[in-house]
Amino acid sequence: MVRDPIAAESVPPAEEVCAALDDPDCREIIRELEEPMTAAELHDRCEIPQSTLYRKLEALTEATLLEESTEIRRDGHHASKYSVAFTEIRLSLEDDRTLGVEVERPARTADERLAELWSEVRKET
Repeated sequence: MVRDPIAAESVPPAEEVCAALDDPDCREIIRELEEPMTAAELHDRCEIPQSTLYRKLEALTEATLLEESTEIRRDGHHASKYSVAFTEIRLSLEDDRTLGVEVERPARTADERLAELWSEVRKET
């Protein structure tokens, strides 16, 4: 299941965030994502085997640290693009002695919010 990192209720478990950030390949992917990129573009930049790259992208997306969007192409071969979906991460020790996590998200443009809304409407129809 791919989580929507922008959804208000989308607070990832601290364990997922920590596991993703503890992985050197995941950190390399985050470093390379100065702008949205496809898996193929990331594969060219990172020296990570392709099958491993897809697993790392999934782990980062599940932890809501990356956002996956679809690049529409005229030839019909659409591609997923990945972008960093956080600006800051804060870990805290909760009252019950478990780890809590807060993820600060980048500001969304009006166009991005409209595209997300339209995407949700299309899912419902």
